[in-house]
Amino acid sequence: MVLIPLVRDYIDRMLHDIPGMKVLVLDPQTVGMVSVVYSQSDLLRKEVFLVETIDNASSSRESMAHLKAVYFLRPSADNVQKLRRHLAMPRFAEYHLFFSNILKIPQIQILADSDEQEVVQQVQEFYADFCAIDPYHFTLNIQNNHMYMLPTVVDPPGMQSFCDRAVDGIASVFLALKRRPVIRYQRTSDVAKRIAQETARLMYEQESGLFDFRRTENSSLLLVIDRRDDPVTPLLNQWTYQAMVHELIGIENNKVDLRGFSNVPKDQQEVVLSSVQDDFFRANMFENFGDLGMNIKRMVDDFQHLSKSSLNLQSIGDMAKFVSNYPEYRKTHGNVTKHVALVGEMSRIVEERKLMLVSQTEQELACTSGQVTAFEAVTSLLNNESVSDIDRLRLVMLYALRYEKESPVQLMQLFNKLASCSAKYKSGLVQFLLKQAGADKRTGDLYGNRDLLNIARNMARGLKGVENVYTQHQPLLFHTMEGIVKGRLRDADYPLVGNHFQHGRPQDVVIFIVGGTTYEEAKSVALYNAANPGVRFFLGGSVVLNSKRFLEDLGEAQRISKSSSII
Repeated sequence: MVLIPLVRDYIDRMLHDIPGMKVLVLDPQTVGMVSVVYSQSDLLRKEVFLVETIDNASSSRESMAHLKAVYFLRPSADNVQKLRRHLAMPRFAEYHLFFSNILKIPQIQILADSDEQEVVQQVQEFYADFCAIDPYHFTLNIQNNHMYMLPTVVDPPGMQSFCDRAVDGIASVFLALKRRPVIRYQRTSDVAKRIAQETARLMYEQESGLFDFRRTENSSLLLVIDRRDDPVTPLLNQWTYQAMVHELIGIENNKVDLRGFSNVPKDQQEVVLSSVQDDFFRANMFENFGDLGMNIKRMVDDFQHLSKSSLNLQSIGDMAKFVSNYPEYRKTHGNVTKHVALVGEMSRIVEERKLMLVSQTEQELACTSGQVTAFEAVTSLLNNESVSDIDRLRLVMLYALRYEKESPVQLMQLFNKLASCSAKYKSGLVQFLLKQAGADKRTGDLYGNRDLLNIARNMARGLKGVENVYTQHQPLLFHTMEGIVKGRLRDADYPLVGNHFQHGRPQDVVIFIVGGTTYEEAKSVALYNAANPGVRFFLGGSVVLNSKRFLEDLGEAQRISKSSSII
C-alpha cells in the first residue's frame, strides 16, 4: 500500500467502529494530515457532523451529550495538557482518543488520572504523523524550517524540536509501512546525521519491540539527506502542472488559495488539487505547460458537448437520466472551472514576468556549462525591466552556484548589478547561499562534472539537444535513486548508522530531505517507481518548497546568523 491509502485506512478504522453521530476533534497539525486524504463528504458518510480544533473545543462550554467525540491528535505535551482539561469537564457522551504517534507512559498516566468521570472509551496509536500529499510523497510542515541551516554544534533554540519532529514523522512512516530500515545519512550534514542517529536510537533501542518487523528487516532503507546538497532544484521555475502551480501560486496541503487573483470566480477562490479526488489532475500533474493547455482545451470541448446534450431533453426518461447524473455534471463543471482558472492565472504570470525568457537561462545555468555565455545572458536579464526582483536574485544565485570557482570577478560584477537594480535584495544573501551550499559543502555530484560517466552523459545530451529546453533539468535526487538501485551509493559519502547492513537491493526506500522537498523531485520519484517495479521510493521532507519559501528560509537563517554570530 502507498501512503494515502495507509492514512485513509487509519481514519476509516477510527470512525467506522464508533456508531452514531460524532464530532471529530483535531489539532492544527492533524487538520492537515486528515484534509489531504479525506474530504468533507467522506466525513459526513462516517456520521461526522462537526469538526473542531482542540483549541476551539477548549474555549467552548456548550454541552453536546448527544455526540461522541473522536480525538485525533499529535502526542505532544501541549495536546495532552489540553486534553486533560477537556476530560475534567466533559462535554460529550463518550471520548475516543487516537494519537498519530507513540504515546509515552507518563502521558498515558496523565490521561488515566484525568478521566475521573470515566468517559474515555479507548486510547489508541494510529501512525499517521505526516501529511500524505501524494501516494509516494509526504511532508511534515515544520514551521521553523530554516533551522536546518544553523550549526547543530551550538544547538540554537528550536533545533531540538526541529529534529524531534523529523524523527517522529520518519518513525510514523515506517510504522505505517511496517518496516524497520537500515539507516544512512549524508556525511557532510550535521543535522542529517543527528536526525539519522536519533531515529536509529528510537527504532533499535527505545522502541525496538514496536519496530520488530523481522520478516522485512533488510528490505528497507532510510536515507537522510540535506537540502543544501541540491540548492538548484528549489531555485528553478517549473513547467509541469503540479510544480508550476506551487511555484507561481502556492499549494498548502493540496489546497490552492486564489483569493488574491481578480479574474477567478468566487466559488473557485480556494480549490483542491488532489491526485486522489481529481482524475484530470492525476492524469496531468506531471505534464508540461504546453501539453497541459491542449488537454484542458479537450476537457472544455467535452464539457461543452455534455452541456449541449443536457439542454436537449426530449422525454421524461431524458430528464430522469439527467437528474440522476446531475451530481457528476456539477462535479465536472467545477473541475473544468478550476483548471481553466488555474491555467489562466499561470499564463498571466508567465507573460507578466517574462518567465519563458528567464527560465531558458535558468535551465542553461543548471544543465550546461559555458561561463562566458551564461554571464552575458544573466547580465542581459538583470538589465531587463520586465524581469522581477525575485527572478533576478534567482538567476544570480544559479550563476554563483555554477561558477563560484571559475569567475569571481564576474560574480562580483553581478552582485553589484543585482544590488543596484533590485531594491528588495538583501545584502550578502547570495554569498550566504554559497557559504551554506557551495561546492565545498556539497556531497553529491550536482552538476555531473566529477564522475566520468556523468560527464559523458552531459556531453551526449549537449550534442543531441533536449526535447523541451524548459524541462531538461533533472534533480540530484534522480541520480541518488539510481545510485541506491545499482549499489553505487558510496559508504564514505553516505555512512550507515550503527552495525546494521543492507543485504541486497532494498525493496522500500524512504529518502528524507532535511530542509524540504520539491514537486519536481516528487515527479522524479513517481516516474521512477512507475518504470522500476522492483523497488518503491518514498520522498519526504520537513516542508514542500518553492523558490519563495527556499529564499525565505535562507533569509531567516542569514538574519539569525548575523544577530547571534553563530555562523
